[in-house]
Amino acid sequence: MKMRGAKAILESLKREKVEVMFGIPGGAVIPLYDELYGSDIRTILMRHEQAAAHAADGYARASGEVGVCVATSGPGATNLVTGIASAYLDSSPVVAFTGQVPRPMIGKDAFQETDPVGITMPVTKHNFQFYSVEEIPYIIKKAFKIARTGRPGPVLIDVPKDVQEKEGVMKFPKDVDIIGYNPTVKGHPKQIKKAVELLLKAERPIALVGGGVIISGASKELLELVELMQLPVVTSLMGKGAFPEDHPLALGMIGMHGRKAGNFAISDADVILAVGCRFSDRTTGNVNCFAPEAKVIHIDIEPAEIGKNVPVEVPVVGDARQVLKEMLALARTKVKKHPAWLEKIKRYKKEFQPKMDYDDVPLMPQRVIKEIMEVLKEEDIVVTEVGQCQMWAAHFLSRTRSRTFISSGGLGTMGFGFPASIGAKMARPDRNVIDIAGDGSFMMNCQELATTVVEDIPVVVGVMNNHYLGMVRQWQELFFDRRYSGVYLGEVPDYLKLAEAFGAEGIRVEKPGEIKDAVKEAFSCGKPTVIDFVVKPESNIFPMVPPGGCLKDIIEG
Repeated sequence: MKMRGAKAILESLKREKVEVMFGIPGGAVIPLYDELYGSDIRTILMRHEQAAAHAADGYARASGEVGVCVATSGPGATNLVTGIASAYLDSSPVVAFTGQVPRPMIGKDAFQETDPVGITMPVTKHNFQFYSVEEIPYIIKKAFKIARTGRPGPVLIDVPKDVQEKEGVMKFPKDVDIIGYNPTVKGHPKQIKKAVELLLKAERPIALVGGGVIISGASKELLELVELMQLPVVTSLMGKGAFPEDHPLALGMIGMHGRKAGNFAISDADVILAVGCRFSDRTTGNVNCFAPEAKVIHIDIEPAEIGKNVPVEVPVVGDARQVLKEMLALARTKVKKHPAWLEKIKRYKKEFQPKMDYDDVPLMPQRVIKEIMEVLKEEDIVVTEVGQCQMWAAHFLSRTRSRTFISSGGLGTMGFGFPASIGAKMARPDRNVIDIAGDGSFMMNCQELATTVVEDIPVVVGVMNNHYLGMVRQWQELFFDRRYSGVYLGEVPDYLKLAEAFGAEGIRVEKPGEIKDAVKEAFSCGKPTVIDFVVKPESNIFPMVPPGGCLKDIIEG
């Protein structure tokens, strides 16, 4: 059928079942936005392109589907880059469309011309530029296939303006072959057998769960295997929620700000079953002293991650869910008990239970997290900003379901949480969504309050307001003799007035007894709400492994 390029883009998106896209129009994408006028695809007008990318990312993480964002050429495209990089490092499926000057003007320094294909090459799974109108359906089909299969990730499509305007004869393929792209899904049977045998020989086995378990939808298989083999479970930041943290075998997150019980347990282990985890430095601490007696079984769909950071005894390349199913089939008749190890795990959990019941004024963040947790339902979604607020949430907040804890892990992007919560709420409108924020991180994209009000997206932001860039201040306190350089934010803005200016609700909480009611009110009022939690200015996130330290080298606080 014959149609304009812009209409072909829209038709391709419909065939990929895209329901919402986040972005800001500009001259180079006006033809696309013209086709979107009156379309079934809902376009959310963000107030900054970085926020559009984060919103698409949050949508993808909450739904498991591909998130879509769009920006115009030049500064619109470059403003997407941070959000694209964040999605790339956390393996989030996003397709980003960038407008481009007309093809005859490319390379001539035309108004608002940049090279987003070149700029984003290091932080995308793949990228494309349309050279002809007829290739639009094929490239978009390829982009979505690459973004959502194998190890997911962002794909960028650069769209010259004249390609959007030109007509062509379109054929819409049901599937496409991509030369050289064939992710390994099924694990090698011999390697899976070796993995099961090594676990059966272990005296102190443990499972380390990463974000790959969430991505593959492998939580059910993971639960069956660890219960069958009685494996204690720790997670990375990205794996939080993949295994229910109220389970007797759960030890919580490990790493720089991980649970002490988890850090000690993995350090004592003799076999580690690592599933969908890339052994980042924030998870392992100093790799030279990470789990010194452990042999590692590493299951990952990305071959490049296996052996990259830690030595591996048994590598298994494949999809986490598929590999765990195959391991279950082998292990069901060969279960081995290790009661002494499980008794030690119970002792660690009891001895290192984190303290959360503080009655201090100003508020202690631990108490704020505790009260929020008591209001949340298990299906509600927690998104975090980056910094102390992120680690308070990751350490103290318990999650029991996949895709209910969303955070920027690899890039650690301040300003991520609020727009990502917009995307999460669009993906799951029936659930409460709260962004646990710091005042520094929230201010980086607080303009999106306008988006939430105008588009009627009732997310809640809980601001841990300590007037500092808290994580940097904590490091300056601990390692730089309290020389607080460039971290004091002042006592502005007034968050109630900020919320009011945008037409949102604002609530200030100064006493422990007010926390729970404020959260309930925010969830029930049906409007975007900012809760200003006035917390102790020099409150810190402990325990903490110092930079370059081993997981047992814990600063208690």
